[in-house]
Amino acid sequence: MNDLIEQAASDLLESRYAIVLTGAGMSTESGIPDFRGPKGIWTTDREAEARAYERYSLFLRDPVAYWEELPGRKGTHGAFYNVVGRAEPNPGHYALAELERLGVVKWLITQNIDGLHRRAGSVNVTEYHGTVHKLRCPACGSRRPLEDAAPENLPPHCGCGRAMKYDVVHFNEPIPPDVMSEAEEQALKCDLMLVCGTSAVVYPFADLPRAAKLGRAEVKVIEVNAEPTQLTQEGLSDYHIRGKTGEVLPGIVEALRKRSRGPGSSLPE
Repeated sequence: MNDLIEQAASDLLESRYAIVLTGAGMSTESGIPDFRGPKGIWTTDREAEARAYERYSLFLRDPVAYWEELPGRKGTHGAFYNVVGRAEPNPGHYALAELERLGVVKWLITQNIDGLHRRAGSVNVTEYHGTVHKLRCPACGSRRPLEDAAPENLPPHCGCGRAMKYDVVHFNEPIPPDVMSEAEEQALKCDLMLVCGTSAVVYPFADLPRAAKLGRAEVKVIEVNAEPTQLTQEGLSDYHIRGKTGEVLPGIVEALRKRSRGPGSSLPE
């Protein structure tokens, strides 16, 4: 594994425009449960999974009922939001923020809705599936802080007059156009994509590595994940570093710093 960490550091230093994709594996290391793992929220509570599939249609049908269900944060689904509220960024989050600070990583696209990348210090972030910390208007796309959803005045309304929902993208809800466009632009611009903690099975997010590689053999895709994924099995990734993101990513930062020390280094201290 150490050789691959060194290789990743070298590839990142040589890249022109490196971006990062992250998934649930980043969050589980901060104590946030996943949904479909062996002990995932929906694995252990099928009723919660069924409700999740109905949430977007409930909003479209009855925004008041949608908000009456969500603010109380009842049951297993509610426990997830409570855990998110207490979670802290882990070393993997801080390592990616450091790579951005050093100018090595230009952009980060995450499936995670917990906001931990921003809390760790990452600035150029696309939250592909939204965030629990904001409201969004499906009609005009504007966003506001979640605190604007006053319990005594639900549903919250946008300046355009339409009801607002959680910024989180629910099942059967389209990815917001601005998010989709931004993510695709970054995927097509990059010459290196670091894919961290995602099984690459949730679409359309999982199409981003394929879009980056399509017709561009020079683009490198590096996986950091506890287990091989479809990207590994299809040979889409150039190599796979098997391990926890909270251990591998700080290792890459340290290896990168060692390689860049000395006269002529362009990295900030």
